[in-house]
Amino acid sequence: MTISKRWAAALVAAVGTLTALSVPSQAQAAVLPNGFKSVGYMPSWAGSVTSIQYSKLTHINYSFALPNSNGTLQPIENTAKLQQLVTLGHQNNVKVSLAIGGWNDGNDSAFESFAASAGGRTTFTNSVMSVVRQYGLDGVDIDWEYPDPGQSGNNYTALMQQLSTALHNEGKLLTAAVVSEGGTANGVQPAVFGVVDWLNIMAYDGGSPHANYDWSINAANFWKNRGLPKAKTVLGVPFYSRPGYLTYAQLVAQDPANANRDCTPSGECYNGIPTIKRKTQWALANAGGIMNWELSQDATGANSLVSAIYDTVMGGTTPPPTGRTGRITGIGGKCVDIASASSANGTAVQLYDCNGTTAQTWTVGTDGTIRGLGKCLDVAAAGTANGSLVQIYDCNGTGAQQWQAQSNGTLRNPTSNKCLDASNNSSANGTRLQIWDCFAGANQRWVLP
Repeated sequence: MTISKRWAAALVAAVGTLTALSVPSQAQAAVLPNGFKSVGYMPSWAGSVTSIQYSKLTHINYSFALPNSNGTLQPIENTAKLQQLVTLGHQNNVKVSLAIGGWNDGNDSAFESFAASAGGRTTFTNSVMSVVRQYGLDGVDIDWEYPDPGQSGNNYTALMQQLSTALHNEGKLLTAAVVSEGGTANGVQPAVFGVVDWLNIMAYDGGSPHANYDWSINAANFWKNRGLPKAKTVLGVPFYSRPGYLTYAQLVAQDPANANRDCTPSGECYNGIPTIKRKTQWALANAGGIMNWELSQDATGANSLVSAIYDTVMGGTTPPPTGRTGRITGIGGKCVDIASASSANGTAVQLYDCNGTTAQTWTVGTDGTIRGLGKCLDVAAAGTANGSLVQIYDCNGTGAQQWQAQSNGTLRNPTSNKCLDASNNSSANGTRLQIWDCFAGANQRWVLP
């Protein structure tokens, strides 16, 4: 079982004062491309709702309401804060849901009790609908940690089906927070996938180092492989470290360089800006959104992780930078070419006879990007291994789209420390471009505009 989100926050509060986010923009909340969701949790016990960057979020979950064993709800903590959150959220076109459950010291006995009977499930559903109407909420996020495989999972499915009908009949959302992976996840049966709007995958409190890129992407793919649709897969990211449960804001206050690391020299591991951007880039191509735990732990200004997520999502809509425009030639005098002159995300980049078409016209930007057909030269899946293929993709500001021209003619990707390379030392038409260890061979030297 993962560590308590609420307990972790309490530990964080004991370590030091939580740093507020920057003052919110007065602009209307962005409608993110293709319905992409940026979801943040706001706990009842930490952070100020006036410090949330509403313009960079789509959904906020207020945490937590707790159930009683008979299906009623315990009084919600800090209802004035909840009311203010709903007001400010709706003013900024952000939907606000109530998260019900949480780790609660591993005690899910109330869920187990009321979900075991039709009467208990009905009492809970009625209680939920009452509080949704009372506070003008947009939905609920069920955070039962965790239904077990077997009868417990059957009861969870029945509960979620009943909640789905009640909430969706009134135009409200039903989401759920789920464990990252493993056998416990089987307590959330695939039947649930069809009745929720999406699942918030708690891809943290695991992996070594904590919540690293590969482990987190594997967690999301675990759920997709069980049948969770791409659009309902929302990848969770931490705004805190393990093992010490320091907030990201505290880590940046200790040393601003920590914003661009994943582990401090003392061994606190978390997700810095490059990894958050890389995960967001993956989610743009393979999932329905990004979720964070939690908003009060973010840093301000240029070091904000909420901003890193937003900037990555919106990167494809920003105007291209100024720079030199023309063809790029390589081994055998061949041109760097976008296959079939297609601007679709994921289109292969290859060598081809120079022909003066727009598929061979590139802008080497002042921001480190190389752009063609309105897209950026991109390392697929943000790969860093030899042989990772190069493609075009929506410009998103991540390290997978950064290129540095070297004095020896190579183009180095600083994130991987590898160079743009014509595969197999070939100059044949259709030769795919990739990244490889830099050695400045003929297949790694490029003539820029």
